[in-house]
Parts: sequence; C-alpha cells; structure tokens
Amino acid sequence: MPSSIGIGIIGFGWMGQAHARSYLSIPKYFPEAGIAPRLVAVADTLPERIDLAVQNFGFESGMTDWRALVEHEEIYVIDITAPNTLHQELAEAAAAAGKHIFCEKPVGIVPQATASMELAARKAQVITGAGYNYRWVPLVQYIRRLIEEGRFGELTHYRGRFFSMYGRDRLGLLSWRFLQEEAGFGVLSDIMSHAIDMAQYLCGPITRVVSVKEIFVKERPLPTPGEGTHYQRGKPGDPTGRVTNEDYVGALVEFANGVRGTLEADRSIFGPQSSMALELNGSKGAASWDHEKLNQLQLYLPEEQPVDGFIEVLAGDAFPHQGNFVPGGGNSLGFEDVKIIEALEFLKSIEAGRRFRPDFGDALATGSVAAAMARSWETERWEDVVSLRIDESEA
Repeated sequence: MPSSIGIGIIGFGWMGQAHARSYLSIPKYFPEAGIAPRLVAVADTLPERIDLAVQNFGFESGMTDWRALVEHEEIYVIDITAPNTLHQELAEAAAAAGKHIFCEKPVGIVPQATASMELAARKAQVITGAGYNYRWVPLVQYIRRLIEEGRFGELTHYRGRFFSMYGRDRLGLLSWRFLQEEAGFGVLSDIMSHAIDMAQYLCGPITRVVSVKEIFVKERPLPTPGEGTHYQRGKPGDPTGRVTNEDYVGALVEFANGVRGTLEADRSIFGPQSSMALELNGSKGAASWDHEKLNQLQLYLPEEQPVDGFIEVLAGDAFPHQGNFVPGGGNSLGFEDVKIIEALEFLKSIEAGRRFRPDFGDALATGSVAAAMARSWETERWEDVVSLRIDESEA
C-alpha cells in the first residue's frame, strides 16, 4: 500500500497551488515510489483561496489561522509558500511542533532569519527542504553527474544569471516583492538566490565576492489588496509607491576550489523573460544551460565528440526522472514537472528518514553568500563569505 503523508500548506497563491498540484501528481507519475501525499489542510488569509483549495484541489479542510494548521495532529509536513516576511515565524512554529518543513526560497526574509530557522529545525531534528527547484531539472542533474565523473576536467570558470521579465513593465504593480519590509531584499533574495545555489551546487562553496546593486524602476502603481499577481499591471496615472529593494545585483565570485565566476540577477531587464542560466568551463570541456530552453543542453567534450565544438543535447528518458513523464528523446518537460520531481524527492527523504538536499543548511550557505554581497554594496570592496550558521551551544 502507498505510504500516506499528511501535508499542510500555508499560503495558497500561485506557488502554493503549484505545490499542491505537485503533491497530487506524485502517485500518477511515480507510482513505483509508493508515496500517497494527503492534502490535510490549507491556511490562507483569503477565504476564496481556501474555498478553491477545498473544492478544486481536494484539501480536507481550510482555515485562516495558520496556528491551527501547525497544531493539526494528522499533518506530518508543513509546506510554506506564504510571503517571505512570515517564513521565520511559520517555520520555527512548525519545528517546535515536530513537523517536517518545506519552505520556498530564500527561506528567511534576510540571511540572519534563515540562520535562526536552520537552528530551530536542527534542534528539533526535523527534515527540511528549500525550494531551489532548478537543481532538479534532468539536464542539470546530468551536468552534475558529468562534473562528479571528471568529464569536464578541472573546473576553471562559472557564469550564472537569472534575468526575469516580471519587473520590466514600468506599470507592473507594486506587489510585496518590491518592498523591503515585506520581501526583504529584492532580486538578491528572490532570484539571485537561485543563481547562488546553482553555482555552489555545481562548483562548491563560494569564498569571496565583490558586488553592486541598482534600482532601475523606482516607482510602481499601487495594487488592490488581495487581487492579482506580480505579473499584472496598472494604468498610466494610477497612484504609485516607492520601490524599496533592488532590481539588479551583479557580482564577481571566487570559489574554494579556485574557480572564478560571475553572477547576475535582474528583474527589470528587457529581452530575457526567465533566463535562469549557467555556463561552466573546465580543462577538458564546457557546458551551457538556460531555463528558457529547459530541455536543451549545450555540451562540449572534445575528447568524446566526433566534432570540435558545442553539440546540442536534447532532454529525454535517458536522464533522471524524465522517463516518468514522457518516453523517448526530445520530448519536453515544463516548470511544474520539475516541481513534481522536487516534491517527490523531498517526500522520499522523509520516508527514508534522511537529509534532503537542498535543505535549510543549503539555504543558509546561499544566504551567507548573499550577506557577503550585501556587505560589499556598503564597503565597495571584496568581502569574505562568512558562514552565518549558529552554534547550538551559543544559542
């Protein structure tokens, strides 16, 4: 019989709904895993979202008080997709209740909050997960395998970026993502965190950075509370408010193993729409991948290829997890398919009682790099990456 795992989701906007669809899809795409997620309860501040969760997604119950959800005896996993400013309180309450926790990135609203959340989960000995989902793209998993096998030789260069379209419209609404008091940092937390995590996942720890930031769109139309998403827009002449966190971050980075690299993130740039991308070079080869072309990998392994130059590798069932969605080669996956893989691997870790990666510890490693970048904005010089991990004996 499949193993039933009771799940409660806090926050049922777009990402909360994506998580719910992912849990519901696991038995359909991965029946061999023997996992049957049970959507026990949802918590949200908007009654209409609760109704949607119960009527359309099959949640057994819904509530506006997240505390009741955390205390629910039949919930084993707390999944947090609420705004960033709430993450710390929610996660620490879940840890105190002995629940396993999945939290969307960047986990804490600021790196120091991530450190407190990681400590709470470590002391409670609960399994945690962080939503750095791009790790789970089958072709990214393949790049990681090639690195581990030494097929690129000694890594020398890495270039990572996340250029997103959601803030390029100057009439895009002033949602919580553009407000430091609600989102914390801007792109440093929102999308640069993905680029940092991917860089460290593939190349190892970053040890030193120098960074700059900019706000290119300084005013935005005010939204109507409870309506729309950060993809919607206002009209010329609408009342506006001030953007209080950064649109752009760029950095030079040095890795512990000697790799040199660059990282960039921008939400207001024209051209790229969702370019979470990487390029890496080694002494024997190179690779390039971009989320906008999720199912294509540019690969250069001259000792193994019949021609000297990049070749295009198409995703297919030869790569991890992909055959569960569609057989054969050249058939595509999408964003939410990757979220299904993420949810599957998280619940498999809970079933096995083992650490999931990326977890709050990995999120803290990303946050430690982000904190060094933020220090560099102030000092205008290179900054060492200092781990923000809190020693349990000192807490």
